[in-house]
Amino acid sequence: MELAPSLHRIGSDMVNVYLIEDSGGITVIDAGIPGLWKELVAELEVMGRSPDDIRGVILTHADSDHVGFAERLREEHGVPIYVHEADAAQARGEIEKKNPPWGKLKIGPTLSFLWYAGRRGGMKVIPVAEVRTVANGEVLDLPGRPRIVHTPGHSPGSIAIHSDQVSALFVGDAMTTRHVLTGATGPQPAPFTLDEKTAMTSIENWRQIDARWVLPGHGYPWDGGVAEAVDRVAAAVAG
Repeated sequence: MELAPSLHRIGSDMVNVYLIEDSGGITVIDAGIPGLWKELVAELEVMGRSPDDIRGVILTHADSDHVGFAERLREEHGVPIYVHEADAAQARGEIEKKNPPWGKLKIGPTLSFLWYAGRRGGMKVIPVAEVRTVANGEVLDLPGRPRIVHTPGHSPGSIAIHSDQVSALFVGDAMTTRHVLTGATGPQPAPFTLDEKTAMTSIENWRQIDARWVLPGHGYPWDGGVAEAVDRVAAAVAG
């Protein structure tokens, strides 16, 4: 699905994967769950591309529903996988994430999310054998010139990724626009966050970023700008 010129999305409001395209190839933001591979290949074909045009995958963090098909791209197509150093061991499968709080949930939305992920291999994610680590402020030599914004809270190594070329901030699970456990919509804190206070501080630091799109790992794309998204998350926290 084309969101804007050079900016595409696959998946659904349950789990999102994003693609940035330029003349040099494609950058993939997050790798969703393994079953989204078919959607990736189909979207690439619509774009006149193939997996061999992917120059890198950047993981916003190392939770399994973001690692998805990353190892397949690395092993079969030699695509480098980038992740913040603080989440690298988890991405490689060497450690597991500490049990995060679930918070409020509703049976219907929770079961829908688990069904969606389970049907698409979400319980059988292969860790990434080799990763390249990134740091705050680093600009990667990849399509879209993505800049790393360390956004700890959901996990120690959570990052947002800013691309001026597509006027987008990719935020992973730092926030969501569709809560997978309650079904609530609109910009709000994401579930399974290890340190909610730190996460909110990280989100407030986005105010200096100018971008039209705020693109979460779960939920619909937000095109109302970064500042408005931050305001709405803060309002949701305030209750």
